[in-house]
Amino acid sequence: MSEIDMATFGGGCFWCTEAVFSELEGVVKVEPGYSGGKVANPNYEQVCTDETGHAEVAQISFDPKVITYRELLEVFFSTHDPTTLNRQGADQGTQYRSVIFYHNEAQKNSAEEIIRELTDEKAFKDPIVTEVTPLRVFYPAEDYHREYYRRNPTKGYCQVVMAPKLSKFRAQYGDKLKKATTTQRV
Repeated sequence: MSEIDMATFGGGCFWCTEAVFSELEGVVKVEPGYSGGKVANPNYEQVCTDETGHAEVAQISFDPKVITYRELLEVFFSTHDPTTLNRQGADQGTQYRSVIFYHNEAQKNSAEEIIRELTDEKAFKDPIVTEVTPLRVFYPAEDYHREYYRRNPTKGYCQVVMAPKLSKFRAQYGDKLKKATTTQRV
């Protein structure tokens, strides 16, 4: 068995982030949660007040022999808007900020490098505002947030926001998807 590594990203609503990364080959587990705040063991309602300082994040367990941290960063930057401060689409507040919580210096260096490259390439019209900060603590989200899209595909948010995002993601990264994902597509 290969060694499993971890990545923690905040790219807006953690339902979307979890749904995207769950479909990638080499990703073993994705857990929604909270990080970057000042309150211990926050719950969703507290985080939504915009007073705890936490971001909604997805903690990704992955096999680096199958998918690299760099590849995860590429997916991260292509599946949300890293140029909007404290918002993604209609979701607004510090909990929706673009943030990379690095687990070690190598991840920090990779994150800073890809931000420099994207900036130099002018990949985005506006400047990237993604925070790159050390992971201090990760708090798992409540159970009802886990696998939200898979369990609630007909809910409005899933249909209007998540389905189009997943469709675009699947078209762009079809060669990196788990085989089961490819056969389950509608």
